Amino acid sequence: MDSTTVKNRAHTDEVDLLKKHFGSTIRFFAPGLKHYEIPEFTPVNPNAFLPISLTGAGCALDCDHCDKKILEPMIPLDQKRGLYEMAKTLQSRGTEALLISGGSMKNGQVPFLKHIEEIKRIKGELGMKIIMHTGLVSEDMVRGLKEAGVDGVALDIIGDNATIKEVYHLDKTVEDFDQSLYLLDKYELSTRPHIILGLHYGQMRGEDVALEMISKYKTHALILVILTPLQGTKMWGVEPPPVGEVETFFSYARHKMPTTKILLGCARPGGAYKKAVDFAAIRSGLNGIAYPATGVVEYASEFGLQPTFFENACSCGVE
Repeated sequence: MDSTTVKNRAHTDEVDLLKKHFGSTIRFFAPGLKHYEIPEFTPVNPNAFLPISLTGAGCALDCDHCDKKILEPMIPLDQKRGLYEMAKTLQSRGTEALLISGGSMKNGQVPFLKHIEEIKRIKGELGMKIIMHTGLVSEDMVRGLKEAGVDGVALDIIGDNATIKEVYHLDKTVEDFDQSLYLLDKYELSTRPHIILGLHYGQMRGEDVALEMISKYKTHALILVILTPLQGTKMWGVEPPPVGEVETFFSYARHKMPTTKILLGCARPGGAYKKAVDFAAIRSGLNGIAYPATGVVEYASEFGLQPTFFENACSCGVE
């Protein structure tokens, strides 16, 4: 398939699968991480969902695709005030939900356990919704999250050992990612795993293995994102995977996990590429799209899909 071609089809098997298991609703998300507006959707509360980095701009891994750039737009933890007081202030300004994230340690874990009592207070006293971005997890970490009552856990799942080593610079294997999924499932946490398509320098390599791992466990929502080469990283200038390959994977995921919510997340290249990918997501029967391109809402209506809009991230807003 020509990656620049947008096909206009009024029917696909994947959309039929979506309607069979979820009805005709499709979700569009616009978290307050950046300014966003399209004719069909103008967010009114940009503070509704905000991210906090527990490590500020610091990360021990220096991944080739990120090099800490993803942490830059996040609100750095104020060590003096603490996480709870920050959350309380944000709530007073209209924030309803938080992504609690941060850079990883050398073992691939985000160091959140020392903040677990404050996370518990944010849930219990403020009633805010919390999505944790954890990296790899140990049993103690998962037990802490369960006791804190967090609403969901997001983590990247990688299905190729070379990618784990060469891109993440992480001394772990595919089995370690599977073990994290196992532990989250064991403690019945609401998981929202992410697969980054083209993570290995634009190559589709191990994504099908990652999908196979995820499909073994109860999954609240699967988030698919696409390598977005960032200036200042080792992947700047790398071509993302062709739209045709991306659409093939979307369709494969829909058939592999027909009863699981599958969403196209925030991270993907912009311009014509984004529009083509977003149209592909509609044809492939995905449940929702973050920051949909102009024209995508109208395109969804051609398939009989009814839009709903949310001012938070897909990891948070999908229920």
